[in-house]
Amino acid sequence: MRIPLGQSAAVGRTFINLNPAITRTILRTVEAGWALAKGGPAVHPAADEVAMTEMLRDAMRKALHVHNLPWRKTMIVAPGSESRSQPGMTAPDGRTDIPLYLTRVYARSGEHDPHAIIECKRVAAGDAHLAREYVVEGIDRFRTGKYSENHARGFMVGYVLSGTPNAVINGINSYLTGRRRLADRLELPKAAGMPGWVSQHARAEPSNSVELHHAMLVV
Repeated sequence: MRIPLGQSAAVGRTFINLNPAITRTILRTVEAGWALAKGGPAVHPAADEVAMTEMLRDAMRKALHVHNLPWRKTMIVAPGSESRSQPGMTAPDGRTDIPLYLTRVYARSGEHDPHAIIECKRVAAGDAHLAREYVVEGIDRFRTGKYSENHARGFMVGYVLSGTPNAVINGINSYLTGRRRLADRLELPKAAGMPGWVSQHARAEPSNSVELHHAMLVV
């Protein structure tokens, strides 16, 4: 696990910069969990987003042990919880869908807040409203620092209700292009063996930019 030393852009908080191997590990756990959750009673195109997220969380926990994944004793898949984007706040201003804790990060930094956050949204090919929600209520929560303000990387899940993942990605990118946000478009990752899609988003100074990893899960 790579955690840069010295003061981070997120003053007063440990800056968490997960390396590519840990990033792949998180995405693989999402995929393994979805393979177990898919077809369950709360996983279908008409299902509530919250219900599907609960099923995914439970299945990710189960997958760690069913598949005897080597990181099963170092990753904690936690319940969704209220969160504060800034350490000085006295009241929560957000709610995370699936927070993750990594024992190696805690051992090195003592950081009690989530070490990675997964935000989940419903998406569908040709549905401009859901594409907008994925950006405005998903991507932009990371971009503005509402989520993962002290993280170099964040994670998003799209529950694909209809069409293909590629068609959904094209719809999201069309929304971003229409708003002249070309730099925010989702692309295939350049890192070898990295699943899904990746996007880069600038944040207001002095914060660092955030890299988002996107997993599209067909319902």
